[in-house]
Amino acid sequence: MDADDVVRLRLRRQQLRPPNADSAESALQNLLAVQSQEFAYARWSLGQRTTNPSAADVEQAVADGRILRTHILRPTWHCVHRDDLRWLTMLSAPRLQQANARTYRQTGIDAAAASRSARVLAGAVAGGAHKTRDQLAAELQRHGFTAKGLELAYLIMHAEISGVLVSGTPVRSAGGALRQTYALFDERVPQFPDAPVDRPAALTELVRRYFTSRGPATVKDCADWSGLTVTDVRLGLRLMLEAEPGALRAAVLDGVEFYLSPDASGPEGETSDTGTSDAGTSEAELQGRTRIDLIQCYDEYVMGYSRTRHFLGGIAPAVPQRDTPPHVVLQGGRMVGSWRHVLARGRCELDIRTGLDSAADPAIDDAVAAYGRFLGMPTTRK
Repeated sequence: MDADDVVRLRLRRQQLRPPNADSAESALQNLLAVQSQEFAYARWSLGQRTTNPSAADVEQAVADGRILRTHILRPTWHCVHRDDLRWLTMLSAPRLQQANARTYRQTGIDAAAASRSARVLAGAVAGGAHKTRDQLAAELQRHGFTAKGLELAYLIMHAEISGVLVSGTPVRSAGGALRQTYALFDERVPQFPDAPVDRPAALTELVRRYFTSRGPATVKDCADWSGLTVTDVRLGLRLMLEAEPGALRAAVLDGVEFYLSPDASGPEGETSDTGTSDAGTSEAELQGRTRIDLIQCYDEYVMGYSRTRHFLGGIAPAVPQRDTPPHVVLQGGRMVGSWRHVLARGRCELDIRTGLDSAADPAIDDAVAAYGRFLGMPTTRK
């Protein structure tokens, strides 16, 4: 395995290359959790991994509660499938509460305040009465909380982490933008019968889902992505491989041990380490030497790794410079520039900046057209 193999295999396992998912839900279940600070761009992270991407389909899945957007892992905003959120919360919550402890103290959120606010918030959204952040703030203020700034943000986050609140059906603002609402966790998140029921089982499932969707990756990559400890990840690996011998294989590159799905070496149409491709797919297309991808800066292709994120490589800076757009342009899986969208009056304009010459324009035009089809609106390049 070499650096090119790492890039190619990650693109495939993350479904940024065929075989793509048949729906945004399937793409999310493959990845387990998708970082989603900016929902307008997070929709695309899910959509671009499917065969027929559509922003409307992603939004409908969120409205129906099949895809939930909440604070989980590290902690930050993630999209998670409703069938996975209950066990993932069981596993993640203690670490999240620990990570937030200092801010809780700074904002006066002790155990009594958290418990009282949880009762207020649960009562406010019970019976399907989904409410926006501002509406929840008003309800908390009516019960004596200041409910502004950090205090409001962390009261709501505490309730999410504690399994009291979760995302509800979004509402449209006067300007047409989608606004997050909150719902009662138990009304939105089912008791999925096949879900892990204890911490060891949950650790095993998280490790399995992480490495099969993001491998080749390291134990440290998984720990940093999940917010768990390296010890936890190693335990999950051991439990998984005891239960499913051969479920992952190890490979060493530059003295670092990586784990990946064993079917990433050839069977059933996967790309082999030697470059063999699917029938009917050219090697140039498979490796994406000319293909341009527009991914959000929080995409799992970026945020799914820490120690080994450098395989992004490329000719673009790793962080935006001055007034450059924040999101990432890839060529062949490596960074070549940045982009952002501007949505106004039913149209989309893409600001795309790369160091590529005009030979890349057709591939960039293809990427612009794909984004326009996803949005379902006229889309042009600035």
